[in-house]
Amino acid sequence: MIKKLLFTSIALLLLFTRCAMMQTIVKSTFPYTTDLTIPSTSVPGKQYETVAMANSLDQDFTKDGNNANKVGEVRIISAKMRSIKPTYFNFGDMVSIKIYMSGADGQDEVLVASRSNITADAGNDINLDVEKSDFLDKLVRLPGIRIRMVYVLRNNTASDTNLRLVLNLGGDPND
Repeated sequence: MIKKLLFTSIALLLLFTRCAMMQTIVKSTFPYTTDLTIPSTSVPGKQYETVAMANSLDQDFTKDGNNANKVGEVRIISAKMRSIKPTYFNFGDMVSIKIYMSGADGQDEVLVASRSNITADAGNDINLDVEKSDFLDKLVRLPGIRIRMVYVLRNNTASDTNLRLVLNLGGDPND
């Protein structure tokens, strides 16, 4: 009887510990998404920029700070772009992309991802190289996140091109 009780207690302890750890892991990663537009008037070989506001699925963390003290040392984990209109847009029509993140007012801007020397056959989605040297704690606690994309085209676009950017951020749980 005592062995069963001891075994059950240990099993429950492990189960609850694992659930708390999983919740911490899940809660410590969060994506920011935004749609960016390349106007059809952009000329190949010239540097342009486009700006949009990003949204997080975890609005509690970004808006009212309910979870702000639970996560620290926030960094970018991955960055991916895909064409949403037209869906057949080829990222090979671009020479380079740089993604900057800042507060809504453009202050404290940080380079978070980039890609240069994009191959001509890149396709309609692309993984960007992430810049992990800066912590983004201060930015993700702001009520608005501004994304600025600096780009150079290789070829003309026939129409305005809409791209979806997904920035996956992660942080370490604070004790």
